[in-house]
Amino acid sequence: MIKVLFMGTPDFAVNSFLALCREFSVVGVLTQPDKPKGRGYTLTPPPIKVEAEKLGVPVYQPETLKDFAIKELLEELSPDVIAVVAYGKILPSYVLDFPKYGCVNLHGSILPKYRGAAPMQRAIIDGEKVTGVTTQLMAQGIDTGDMLEKAYVEINENDNFEDIHDRLSAVGAELIVSTIKKLSEGQITPEAQDHSLATHAAKIEKEDCLIDFYCDAPIIHNLIRGLSPIPLSFTYLKGKMIKIKTSRIAEADGIFGKAGEVLSADSKGITVACGKGKLVITELVPEGKKAMSAVSFVNGRGVAAGDIFTNIKE
Repeated sequence: MIKVLFMGTPDFAVNSFLALCREFSVVGVLTQPDKPKGRGYTLTPPPIKVEAEKLGVPVYQPETLKDFAIKELLEELSPDVIAVVAYGKILPSYVLDFPKYGCVNLHGSILPKYRGAAPMQRAIIDGEKVTGVTTQLMAQGIDTGDMLEKAYVEINENDNFEDIHDRLSAVGAELIVSTIKKLSEGQITPEAQDHSLATHAAKIEKEDCLIDFYCDAPIIHNLIRGLSPIPLSFTYLKGKMIKIKTSRIAEADGIFGKAGEVLSADSKGITVACGKGKLVITELVPEGKKAMSAVSFVNGRGVAAGDIFTNIKE
């Protein structure tokens, strides 16, 4: 049976790990060290570690891969292939070159588009209608290796990051199993990427999350859903930050206002004028409070028609 060493860290990697365990001999898991989380800074294990320990798969959490840090471990485990799903660190050449069938990475986009740290979020923010996952043979560059297989997933109008994350995680699990089987049987011919078509999916920074209501309504709607449920887009109202969880594009009705102006605040939500068109905010997180429906925020007199959302904390 093919021996697989799995490298991954977040929730996105869990489905792939479990699928590989069902089909192959997973000889170990490499994941990131436990990190403090929450208000109490409790030391918390990565999701993949939790799943591996349930199945009795050995877990290794090296602080670094540099300077041949895991060379002896590789020789001990002797994997035929290394499966990599959102591990979070660049693999040095001695790791890439070790296994017989190489290092197979599952990436959350249709390469060569959206190389980088945030492919799913960026695809939604850009208004893409289709995304997917790609398996590739890893190389020295970030997401530049030869492609092996692809699977496509539609992005619906109101899908958010969580929706696409979960869908791609499930589809990706099937794809990485398929890829490793075919690779070991000589049934896949790696395909070089056309680097001229590459786009970069940069890590989401705080400034990326700020809503500019001078943009058109669909652009703002895409931003909101691409960043929901985390880290969430935000705006300011009466000098306080408001994070937006869900929205929908309003139908045209001949009512207009200046960008950021609340046109109505009622049982349908909070309708806001944009650079072009209107957006209905349906769920939000007021500063210092928990998430609530827009209707609850309206009923609590947090907002009223005529108020202005801005991108500056006044």
